[in-house]
Amino acid sequence: MPIGTEDPVFKGFQVTELHPTFGAEISGLDFTQPIPDETFQDLLAAIAKVFISVLGTVHVSALTESNMIPVSHVEFSRRFGELDDVKRYMQNGRKLRYDFYELFDAGNVDENGQTVDPASPRAQYNKGNGLYHVDSSFNPRRASYSILRAVVLPPPYTGGNTDFADTRTAFAELPEDMRQMLIKNDYVGAHSLHHSRKVAAPEFFKDLDPTAFDMSRHRLVQLHEPSGRMSLYTATHAHHIEGLPQAESDALLKTLMEHATQDKYTISIPWKDPGDMILWDNTAVMHRAGEFAGGYPRDMRRTTVHDSSSQAWGLNAKDTLAQGFALDGGPTATMASAPRPVAV
Repeated sequence: MPIGTEDPVFKGFQVTELHPTFGAEISGLDFTQPIPDETFQDLLAAIAKVFISVLGTVHVSALTESNMIPVSHVEFSRRFGELDDVKRYMQNGRKLRYDFYELFDAGNVDENGQTVDPASPRAQYNKGNGLYHVDSSFNPRRASYSILRAVVLPPPYTGGNTDFADTRTAFAELPEDMRQMLIKNDYVGAHSLHHSRKVAAPEFFKDLDPTAFDMSRHRLVQLHEPSGRMSLYTATHAHHIEGLPQAESDALLKTLMEHATQDKYTISIPWKDPGDMILWDNTAVMHRAGEFAGGYPRDMRRTTVHDSSSQAWGLNAKDTLAQGFALDGGPTATMASAPRPVAV
C-alpha cells in the first residue's frame, strides 16, 4: 500500500516511501528548536506506521533537512531511550571530539577538521564501517536505534551513501528447511569488534587474535518485537556460531550474509546536504558506509540508543563490561578476562 493513501495527516512533516519492504523519508521537520511533545508523538506514530503498517515492516527512516546542532541531536535522540556514550573509548589518550559523550565520531576527520591519513591507524580501524554490521552487537547490551547526522559531506556524485539490508524480509524468504533449522537449533552468535576490524584490515591487524578476548553473545534468529516478525541478527561482527565447528560456522554465517545482502533486500541512501540525518533500527537492519572518492572530509556524528527489548542483553550478564578499542589499533582491556557469565 503506498504511503499516504490511508495514513493520518501528520502536522509539520511528510512521509515518502523509499523501498517496497523498508525505508521511508521523513521531511519537513524543524530541528532548530526543540520539537514539541505533540509533534514528537506524531513523529513516533509516523515511524510506527512506516515501520509496521504501511510497508509491512520498515526499518530505515531518512530524516532530511534537519539543520540540527549537537545539543539538539543529543536531546532528540534521548527521547527514544537511554543513550550509549564514548567513555570506554577515551583510553590511551584519545580526546573527546565533541561537547557530548553521547556523540560517536563516525567520520574521517581529525580534531582540526582535516581528513585523516588513509594509512593511519584510525583509517584502518574505520575500514570496518564499510562492511555490513549492526551497531553495538559486540557489546553485552545491544543497540536499538542509531541516529546519524551529516556535518560535512563529500562533493555530490563522489559516493558516500549509507547502505542498509532488510534482515526481516531476508529471514522470511530463506528456504523453508533452513528457516526451520535455524529456529529449531536456536543458534547463538559470538560477536567481536576485534574480529570485524581484522576482517576489514587483515594486514594491519595481523597480530590481533580476536579469540583472546571475550565476545558478546546474541541469538542468531530473534523476534523483532515492534513488528512481531522474526529477523536475522548477524553481521560482520559475528565471529562464530557457538557449538559448531569453525568451518561449519563460517560457512553458515557466509551463506546468511550473502542471502541478506542481495540487491532485493538492500537500499542505498544518498546524503544530500549537511544537516541530513538517518535513523535506523539495529535490531531489524544491517548497514554499512558506502565508498567515496578519497581525499574529501566526511564528518558524521552518531547517537546510539540502548535497546530496551527483552533481548537487549542477549545471553550476556548485565555486569559485563562493554568493549573498547584503542586508536593505535590494539584492543583495550575493557572486557573481563575470565570466562563469560551467562545471563538467564
